[in-house]
Amino acid sequence: MAKYEVNPAAVEQAKRLIEGRQYVLDSDWGEVQPRAEQQNAYLENHSWEEYAAWHLGLTVGPQDETKARYAFVIGDFRRIHRTALIASVYRASEWRHKAVELAAHDLLQLLDAKSGLTA
Repeated sequence: MAKYEVNPAAVEQAKRLIEGRQYVLDSDWGEVQPRAEQQNAYLENHSWEEYAAWHLGLTVGPQDETKARYAFVIGDFRRIHRTALIASVYRASEWRHKAVELAAHDLLQLLDAKSGLTA
């Protein structure tokens, strides 16, 4: 099983997007998450650094500037999605990637607080 580290650039970008209210609170992540063709289109006009900042996890082993290096996408290349964070918490928890799980959880709590979803 692959091992993942938390991507600090993604955490910082997510915080900026949340603070700037650039998020989607209700989406079907299975339908809106970027597919290969959307990822390729994004990479045609953006740097690998910008692409990486949309991925909460860095796969241990693969080189930078390869798609295999980046995991746990948290947005649609424009806005962060609450359902992407939920999916990241769930998947990281299921696969026992505690650091990524906790990073996604913390971002989810921040998003909920910022958007008024917390009681």
